[in-house]
Amino acid sequence: MSSNAREIKGAARGALHLRGQTFAWGTRTYLMGIVNATPDSFSGDGRPRPGDAIAHGLALVQAGADLLDVGAESTRPGYVPIDADEECRRLLPVVRGLRERAPDGVLSIDTHKAAVFAAAAAAGGDLLNSIWGLDDALLEAAASRGVPVVIMHNKRVAVYERDVVDEVLAHLEQAAERAVRAGIAPEGVILDPGIGFGKSPEHNLALLGSLGRLVALGFPTLVGTSRKSTIGKLTGREVGARTYGTAATIALAVAAKIDVVRVHDVAEMRDVVAVADAIVRGWRPAGWHETL
Repeated sequence: MSSNAREIKGAARGALHLRGQTFAWGTRTYLMGIVNATPDSFSGDGRPRPGDAIAHGLALVQAGADLLDVGAESTRPGYVPIDADEECRRLLPVVRGLRERAPDGVLSIDTHKAAVFAAAAAAGGDLLNSIWGLDDALLEAAASRGVPVVIMHNKRVAVYERDVVDEVLAHLEQAAERAVRAGIAPEGVILDPGIGFGKSPEHNLALLGSLGRLVALGFPTLVGTSRKSTIGKLTGREVGARTYGTAATIALAVAAKIDVVRVHDVAEMRDVVAVADAIVRGWRPAGWHETL
């Protein structure tokens, strides 16, 4: 690691302030609720009608989501890509509706297209979540607006020339340093190992067993395991019945001190996070009193 990388790493922890909320990294694990404004989500929870997607997002906030991740293009295996115009047609009414109905809500925009992110940011989006990392256009779109970014590792083919954990972490560290050099604050560079994206089940398990190494890079972190196919392979459960399998991965993520978990089942995972954080980080709910 270069001296510049060490300086960035040392400055990366801290807090992110969005919409009057403070995300104090390292104090607890935050819940990112998933809002899919798509007709073809892998998990079967797509809501292509804007009103349905808005209502779902508001329900997730009520259930305990700290922020919402709003996307309008499916990334399921074998998905059919859509162009920016179609993505905006699906996405923007949902972003505008959520911003109107939840003015203090923090909205993450799940896209890998710079034009879509620019339009969504103008409509009220607060941060960028890109499954393909940051190309030059996306980096410019985020840096010019001073917004935080989630950088996810992904590959077209699940083939790795060296240990998968080593390769993923090296890629993410380089991407984080590039984002900081472009002007994004280190505490706003959130790293996601990309569970289920360009990885075999064994790759996913190796990464989940090494989350402490991801945290050790020094940047905020995010993990998305909710209802993923690896959980289905381990449990034999269909996508709609993977809540308990997901809960196991969420508890392990909290134990590794991951900062954000991206989930479908917010109410259930809120309880998992609360109990795990109480043990791992000493978190206690408001009004907690020590009683027998």
